[in-house]
Amino acid sequence: MSMNVSDFVWHRLQEWGLKRVYGYPGDGVGGLDVALEKVKDSLQYIQVRHEEMAAFMASGHAKFTGEVGLCYATSGPGAIHLLTGLYDAKMDHVPVVAIVGQQARTAIGAHYQQEVDLQSLFKDVAADFVAIASVPSQIRHLIDRAVRIASTRRTVTCVIIPNDLQELAYEDPPMEHGNTHTGLGYAGPAQLPKDELLRKAAAVLNAGKKVAILVGAGALGATDEVIAVAQTLQAGVAKALLGKAVLPDDLPWVTGSLGLLGTKPSWDLMKGCDTFLMIGSAFPYSEFLPKPGDARGVQIDLDGTMLSLRYPMEVNMVGDSAVTLRALLPLLNNKPESDWRRGIETGMATWWKTLEERAMMSADPINPQRVFWELSKRLPDNCILTGDSGSVANWYARDIRIRRGMMGSLSGSLASLGAATPYAMAAKMAFPERVVIAFIGDGAMQMNGLNVMITISKYWKAWSDPRLIVMVLNNRDLNQVTWEERIQIGAGKTESTQSIPDFPYHKYAELLGLRGIFIDDPEKLGRAWDEALAADRPVILECYTDPNVPPLPPHITVEDAKNFVTMMPSEPELGSVLKNTFKQVFARVLPEKS
Repeated sequence: MSMNVSDFVWHRLQEWGLKRVYGYPGDGVGGLDVALEKVKDSLQYIQVRHEEMAAFMASGHAKFTGEVGLCYATSGPGAIHLLTGLYDAKMDHVPVVAIVGQQARTAIGAHYQQEVDLQSLFKDVAADFVAIASVPSQIRHLIDRAVRIASTRRTVTCVIIPNDLQELAYEDPPMEHGNTHTGLGYAGPAQLPKDELLRKAAAVLNAGKKVAILVGAGALGATDEVIAVAQTLQAGVAKALLGKAVLPDDLPWVTGSLGLLGTKPSWDLMKGCDTFLMIGSAFPYSEFLPKPGDARGVQIDLDGTMLSLRYPMEVNMVGDSAVTLRALLPLLNNKPESDWRRGIETGMATWWKTLEERAMMSADPINPQRVFWELSKRLPDNCILTGDSGSVANWYARDIRIRRGMMGSLSGSLASLGAATPYAMAAKMAFPERVVIAFIGDGAMQMNGLNVMITISKYWKAWSDPRLIVMVLNNRDLNQVTWEERIQIGAGKTESTQSIPDFPYHKYAELLGLRGIFIDDPEKLGRAWDEALAADRPVILECYTDPNVPPLPPHITVEDAKNFVTMMPSEPELGSVLKNTFKQVFARVLPEKS
């Protein structure tokens, strides 16, 4: 069958196993638009409302499926709009291919309408591979290399196709000098470190008496192996935020998240250990790790450039987490039960009680922690959770007790606002039979969440299970930044930058033919979640919450305390801030139960 260039692009991507593309049309990709319509029965096209959401959805698809995410956009502004979502994928090390249009080849260099130097534009986000096609016989190797490099290096790649080229007849490259002939197939990276390194790592871990493990997104496929190693070493395990789903939170020696959004037991684990094993994580905050010299270190990562980046490791191993741990396990000595492990478990049991007491403290009108606490015990099996940046990330990290079989993610290294809803859409398209729950603040909801709800309303009727819940924390404040200014700068809330308009999110859902639920009574939160989880269509659950409940760090420094005192004279909501902070800090000793 004869094909033009556009036909071949979608055909070749399907041969690579890609089944879904997120995008938005335009005259810069007119040929690709037409060709995409022809293959709509075999390559699912999801039409977004904004190209940034297409890139976020491709990133979310890659995170939840382990496959290459695919997005496309027109030339000029469409291509520019992709960047934030593509940087999210790049910085969280997931594979995404972007196909973008360009003005006609004859117009390039003529200051033509929508002519942007796209190779320069994408040269950072797609540093491993960005190329522009000039003749039809190039297309095969450009698509092949884009997919193969994205897969191999877990990064973003980009192919730029001028719009006049898109409608030319496709040609295979001739058997002539100056041409290349690529093929399909990706075997995967080398996954097992050398035996010598495994033995060195085992010697370090066997010698340790107080072993701490930190797992990240690179360990998501190694749950059984991490459990076996932790049990053998009698270790405690903390989780980087992107690794929240690596281990279920019902294991008594799992200490939860680490870092500013983390738990006190995770802080204690890292500061008290004598041996540190880091698996599949690029956790950025070195101050939460052991002090260099206090612990011997072993690290496993598929990307050798991430080794010894956050902590000076004694043994560094490039390898797949599951494969490497399986090879390491027979070399490890079974450690006896110890005060170290018992202390971790005791500390974690106490921490869960503290979190519950904090969540049940009264606020005006709803304590945001309780929103998450009430959901946690109602989470459906195998659900998928997406979190946004902002204060919701604190409560997602701490108060949600994830169980085995669940998945969860957010914008990790980029920490971009607005990722929760496109991630949720991507999760639902990939797994239409699973319940998906997105956690988003009102700032992110106004930025682009409302936009994505239109896309959800377009596609939800095709899902086998229609339940997608978008929980909006409506606190009328860009809350995380407000608290960062209070604690890190020592300044009171700057209302001109931090206060945002109120908006009836639940009514907006109803305008779209979805379900809207509004809640401002903490005693009715459980029933509201039950109603949302039983709905026959996607839901916006709008929770009217108190912005002045502090997201307390796991360890309060002298500098934090000093800045908190310094901000008091300039804080316009000082009474509420002080009252809520006092309740949270002294949750374990206050008698309040409501």
